[in-house]
Amino acid sequence: MSKGIRIALANLKGGCGKSTLALNLAAGLARRGSVRLLDADPQGALRHWSSWADVNEQMPVTVQAADNPGQLASASNECDFVIVDCPPSLDIDITLKFLRNVDHVVVPVLPSPLDLWASNMAAEAIEKVRKENPGLRPWVVLNQLEERSAFSRAMQDVLGQFNLPVLQTRVRRRAIYRLAMLEGKSVYQLGGRGLPAVAEIEAILNEVLQA
Repeated sequence: MSKGIRIALANLKGGCGKSTLALNLAAGLARRGSVRLLDADPQGALRHWSSWADVNEQMPVTVQAADNPGQLASASNECDFVIVDCPPSLDIDITLKFLRNVDHVVVPVLPSPLDLWASNMAAEAIEKVRKENPGLRPWVVLNQLEERSAFSRAMQDVLGQFNLPVLQTRVRRRAIYRLAMLEGKSVYQLGGRGLPAVAEIEAILNEVLQA
């Protein structure tokens, strides 16, 4: 099998919704081909989730612990797509190892000053990695957006100051993402309740894969 498309989710600040996005992006990719979800975060949130999740034919995604690019290479030779959930800043060396070996990196940013500043640091790290991996395509996605929040609206202007491309798709703050995790599912498995969230995940994938 030809080498699969490798997408990392990364940010130097924890709590940005990275793991939740990684899971649901993997679920969306499972509709397009075989998928491996690598959990490189030592906290192992996705591994804990997968231990009791209702993984069925709607979401044939395998979650695997990972701490080195060799596992990424193996997974990408076996699957059409590989998603890597990278660790936060305390384990930046692990993150950098994976970023040197993926095709895309998606950086979720919450609409807050602290997250913006931390994400600027992530942007700087990604630019350094691109000297070793010039094919790396970085993307910033605004996550947990509250449409009626004045600050969230202002963030859309501030994001234009990033040196990284910003996705047109915005992910709104929706309880359905948390509910799906609690039920051991992705938003794709929640029927009509999950459709608005599914539309957001699909839009992200379309932007990234068609770039």
